[in-house]
Amino acid sequence: MVDPATVAGVRMLRVPDGPSGRVDRYVADATGLSRSYVQKLISDGRLTTAGEPLRANTIVGAGTELRLEVPEAIPLDLTPAPEIALRVVYQDDDLLIIDKPTGLVVHPAPGHAGGTLVNALLAYGDGSTWGGIAGVQRPGIVHRLDRDTSGLLMVARRDSAQASLMAQLKARRIKKTYQALVHGNVSAAVGRIEAPIGRDPKHRTRMAVVPDGRPSVTGYRVRERFVDWTLLELDLVTGRTHQIRVHLDAIGHPVAGDSVYGTGTSRRGPAGLDRLFLHAWRLELISPSDGHLIRAMAPLPPELESVLEGLREVVR
Repeated sequence: MVDPATVAGVRMLRVPDGPSGRVDRYVADATGLSRSYVQKLISDGRLTTAGEPLRANTIVGAGTELRLEVPEAIPLDLTPAPEIALRVVYQDDDLLIIDKPTGLVVHPAPGHAGGTLVNALLAYGDGSTWGGIAGVQRPGIVHRLDRDTSGLLMVARRDSAQASLMAQLKARRIKKTYQALVHGNVSAAVGRIEAPIGRDPKHRTRMAVVPDGRPSVTGYRVRERFVDWTLLELDLVTGRTHQIRVHLDAIGHPVAGDSVYGTGTSRRGPAGLDRLFLHAWRLELISPSDGHLIRAMAPLPPELESVLEGLREVVR
């Protein structure tokens, strides 16, 4: 798999007829490179016209001849982790869709440099699995799941795919549907939670519904009812940190097994539950290359299905 946009070398570009505009936007559109990477190349002096380096905000008109130098992608300085098994639900030249297990951290961070999904992805396939993303040979993480949440996660395989997926996320064109077991009886069969989310002023490691938070929207449908519990399907319209968990707690129905936002019975969950009952089970997106619709699904893990089977046996 080779992404023409990220092949190293010199590229000559000529601005076509039409309105003038910023050079970074034109180069990103013309090459398929992400705009942030184009801006980095420009700041490194790798975009010139008539031998003169340009600034990202330079306005270029029709007929302007541009010379862009794309350097070789450098390897990511992380240790691959082949011992971490990956369940690949979908793959093509643009992306992988992974069914992430609960307990697996997505991205390395201070104090957690190894044993992550990224480390596992670096060991996946052969040397051509990952193209250059922002000049680095690495998997492109375009969205995340909490450590304790399982389910579907998109990973870009090259720079142009990452730019497309990020644009789709920003435009809310990617449909992400979750399943969650929540405490109590959710009275409305269908609902929509619109409440701003920001940092909890009393507990800085948590998120909360706060007046000055970022606009956040979660849709839900009741999938199944049990004694003291309700299974929901949830559409993540926006993608704030801990959004589903915060929104459901805010309406009085915290997610089962949530050690951060739950208390008492909800925190413990029903019999047999030893993890957060939140699973990203369906994804719908547009292929970055040819525009066809991609649908992926990941059934509930066996340990969550087992909990539901136990609840179905409870007589009202």
